[in-house]
Parts: sequence; C-alpha cells; structure tokens
Amino acid sequence: MAPPAKKRRTRAAATTEAAAAAAAAAAAAEQEQESNAEQTATKHNAENGNIHHPEPDSAPAETTVEPAAEVATEATTEATAEPQTEPQTESEHIDAAAKAKERMARFKALQARAKTSSETNLKEATRESQRLASDPSQLTALHRKHAIASHKLLKADVEESGEDFERKRAWDWTIDESERWDKRVKKKMAHRDNNAFRDGHQEGNKVYKRQLRNIKPDLVHYDKQRQAAIEKAAASGGLDIVETEDGELIAVDKDGSFYSTADSTTFTQNRPDKAAVDRLVDDLRRAEEQRLKKRKERMAKSGDDGDITYINEKNKQFNQKLSRFYDKYTADIRDSFERGTMI
Repeated sequence: MAPPAKKRRTRAAATTEAAAAAAAAAAAAEQEQESNAEQTATKHNAENGNIHHPEPDSAPAETTVEPAAEVATEATTEATAEPQTEPQTESEHIDAAAKAKERMARFKALQARAKTSSETNLKEATRESQRLASDPSQLTALHRKHAIASHKLLKADVEESGEDFERKRAWDWTIDESERWDKRVKKKMAHRDNNAFRDGHQEGNKVYKRQLRNIKPDLVHYDKQRQAAIEKAAASGGLDIVETEDGELIAVDKDGSFYSTADSTTFTQNRPDKAAVDRLVDDLRRAEEQRLKKRKERMAKSGDDGDITYINEKNKQFNQKLSRFYDKYTADIRDSFERGTMI
C-alpha cells in the first residue's frame, strides 16, 4: 500500500490563514481597547466614589476566540500530519533503492552469463574447426604407429639389458586380462591368415556373430517370459517340480512341451515389442551404411569415384583405352554437352 501524499499548502490556504491571522489580531486589539476603556471607567468611578462593576460581555470573546482556535487547530493538524509523511517518504526511498539494487544485480548476472556463453561457444567453434581440419583416419594411423614404435623401443631396451620382455610387460596386467589379450591376438591372427575365398555360409556366420556382439540381453524380459512359461506348464500338468536330497528344485518336463527342441514351433507365436523392432531397423540401417561406405572406399581405390560409364570390367577397360586416345580431342565437346550449349 502506497503511503499518503504529503499535504502541501496552496496559495488559497495561505491566503485563508493570513486572513484568519489578521482577524485574530484585530479582535485582540479591540479586546485590549475595551479592557483599557473599562480600566479607565473603573478608575474614574473610584475617584468619584461611585464603584460600578459592569457584567462581562461574552459575545466579543466568542468572536475573538473562534478564529484563533481554527488557526491553532489547522496548525496542529499540519504539525501532526507532516511528521507522519516524513517516515513514509523515507520508506519509499528505501524501497526504490532496494529495487534498483536488485535490478542491477540481475543485470550483472545476465552480463556474466552472456560472457560465459560467448566464451564457451568460441571454444566449441574452435574445437569443431580443428576437428574438421584434421583427418580422423590419419590421426588413428599416427597413434597406431606411435604405439608400435614405443612397443618396439621398449622391447629393444629390455632385451638389451638381458631381461624377458613378455615377463616384464606381464607385471602390469592380471592373469584374466593377459588371457583375454592372448585370445584376442590369436583370433586376430587366425582371421588375418584365413583371408582366402569364403562362401556365403561363412560370410553369413561372420555377420551373425557380429550382430550377436551388438545385442544387449534383456534379462528382465527374459525372467518374465520364463516365469510365464513355468506357470503355464505347471497349470497344464506337463511340468513337475521335484526337490532333491540337497534341497535343490528341479523342473521335470513330462510331455516335452516346456523345453524347446528342434521340432518346436512355439517361436512362431512370439510378438516382438516396439523396442525390438526399432533395434532391428537400426541394425539394418547400420548394415546399409557400412555397405555403401565399403563400396565408396573400393571405388576410390580403383579410381572410379566419378561417374560410372561402364557395365562390366571389360567395358571399363575399353572405355579407359578410348579415354587415353581421344579425351584430348573430345574434351571441348563433352564440356559443351555438360553446359548445354550444344543443344
């Protein structure tokens, strides 16, 4: 709630107060004259021996007191009103100062935030430009060459000192890590040696294993399906739960409907959820992108990254022979056809 406005004295109010003050002064002068006249008359009567005490007249007193009372009342009202407005004005100044300080703090915070954002954007833009300027394949090759050179240098130093390099290097690895690494190296060497002709079955098996490595098992969904299958088999009477002497529970399939076999057709009743379908679509998309990437690399190695002008390898060789002999004569004609100026 806003404080009441300070009462200001206008010109009309000042004129009214001046008139009231003049009337009060005239009444006081008249009263003084009357009192002097009464004192003179009393003195004269006392000298003559005739003492007469006149009754006081209350009417002049009323006329003289009322303007003074009004002026005093108005002055008192102004005196009491002015101290009340002064604290309210001070509170207004305090509130305005607090609001201005708060706005300044918010402005400073916005400035700091804008500065931080601009610096972050500049760093990200610089990093992005550096990444685009550098070739990732070349960086990978450099890191690999550096690792191989470091390995050879360390091996030469250890062998020169008469120590076993493999034994010394194994100090930094656990047994499990060492076995996994040996298995990986052995598999890589076998894959490198077995690079001869492969049939479709071998290629399909390779793709299948790669897809299995990319699949993450959903254990929660598996537990739900297994529990539902157990309940269904137990309700139909085809599954018995037998407890052994050690207290272990074993499920016994009496009619062969619980455990799947090569002749089972229960997989046809499976309905995959949306997440599984999306995973299949993503896998197909990645396979297509990989196929196009390999094709582009093959064409770049053979120099066929331009337009395809052949239908087979023999036709490709014939077109290359024609280009060697006649490109210098037909270059202008082909450029004109591409520009459309020969039509």
